Amino acid sequence: MVSHSELRNLFCSADAVCFDVDSTVIQEEGIDELAKFCGVEDAVSEMTRQAMGGAVPFKAALTQRLALIQPSREQVQRLLAEHPPHLTPGIRELVSRLQEPNVQVFLISGGFRSIVEHVASKLNIPSTNVFANRLKFYFNGEYAGFDETQPTAESGGKGKVIKFLKEKFHFKKIIMVGDGATDMEACPPADAFIGFGGNVIRQQVKDNAEWYITDFVELLGALEE
Repeated sequence: MVSHSELRNLFCSADAVCFDVDSTVIQEEGIDELAKFCGVEDAVSEMTRQAMGGAVPFKAALTQRLALIQPSREQVQRLLAEHPPHLTPGIRELVSRLQEPNVQVFLISGGFRSIVEHVASKLNIPSTNVFANRLKFYFNGEYAGFDETQPTAESGGKGKVIKFLKEKFHFKKIIMVGDGATDMEACPPADAFIGFGGNVIRQQVKDNAEWYITDFVELLGALEE
């Protein structure tokens, strides 16, 4: 067990901080918003809940949900134009504060790269620091599946990304911040996990995270001390 003060020190001295995106950096679940936009909201929301609770293997849940949604390239573009995701209060300030001393900030998401890159641009995070799933489309723009080779397409994928980042950049301390079971499972290889319940509370995460916050102001405060 790591004490709360040790966790705070780890966070404040990290070389890299990785954030989940859906229900953490943004207030929505991107796949649920896409489902709503495409008219299949209820069935997909239930699948998302099961996947985030760890009840269904991630890739299976993603495959099932996308088979229901069948999003076209045009629908994804229209979703971003007409219903862009809402940043969680405090995240813009937190990312900016982390970047001041050159802490690397990454977005690691089981959601879709087209949506996550849009979010990254709002936070001045380079697209090279984005790890997410890629939707595939036929030449006419119709849905053609997703890139199953991406590590984020599988259970345990976020941990694989963090292991890759450690090997590539030789980071000494990486922190993972997120709301879901897949985020908590990324520690280890992450050196610490901070559970976030500001948009939705996942009981499993709240019960097991050694540091659980409901507002990014708490992390900003830790950095200002």
